[in-house]
Amino acid sequence: MFNSRFSFHLFSKYSDQNLKSHIQQLDNLALESSSTPSNALVITDASIKNNVATSISHIHVHNKPVVKTLHHAVNITSTEAELFTIRCSINQATIHDDISKIIIVTDSIHTTRKMFDLTSHPSQKHSAAILTELRAFFTQHQENSIKFWECPSRCK
Repeated sequence: MFNSRFSFHLFSKYSDQNLKSHIQQLDNLALESSSTPSNALVITDASIKNNVATSISHIHVHNKPVVKTLHHAVNITSTEAELFTIRCSINQATIHDDISKIIIVTDSIHTTRKMFDLTSHPSQKHSAAILTELRAFFTQHQENSIKFWECPSRCK
């Protein structure tokens, strides 16, 4: 229903030149986002070590940090941790009425794409919650959009 309102920008792993080009695109994206007050730039990461998941997200609006969240959980999968982090980030970004574009930078773009997979899968409850929030965000204003950018872990 809202296919034109979201997009995925994947990293092509073919060469070091592609990595440099992608990093440059991410740098430009951050600069552009910081100069536009209607953009929310969200940086997410989640990892599991010793059966403890740690998820963190940073949300910036107009070059100012809005919120930083850190969560710990045990006995969950990395997919659940990533989707939870993205869910919390979208929730925080959509609280601001003047936000029309959310840009999420993540190292787990393939997990993120699972949100839009309507077939049954173990993380479907997170996907349903995220899609409900996005539907509300998209119906608020016709120009509202969300972009997902992959940032490989090695870029730090």
